[in-house]
Amino acid sequence: MTTFGPDVVAAVTRHMNDDHADDCRLICQGLGGQPRATGARMSGMDDEAMEFVATVDGAPVPVRIPFRTRLTERRQIRAEAAWMYREACEKLGVTPRPDAS
Repeated sequence: MTTFGPDVVAAVTRHMNDDHADDCRLICQGLGGQPRATGARMSGMDDEAMEFVATVDGAPVPVRIPFRTRLTERRQIRAEAAWMYREACEKLGVTPRPDAS
């Protein structure tokens, strides 16, 4: 059983895809082992990881990226997503946006 209900997962997924589509791609490139990803969309999450579908060489590739720790509260999701983004930028040598905290 996951900590987060389907309404929370849907809201987070919608937010990531609508407002952070490029971040999703960077996360999959830098942390998801898909450096050739040309796009990515968040497809779901649970209390242990975020899940994405990356586009690699024109094909969909599932990517699951674990959180640093099991999440127990909704407020932790934003912090983990921001950490993933900053960490992916560091690995890829990309300067993160100043508002990515």
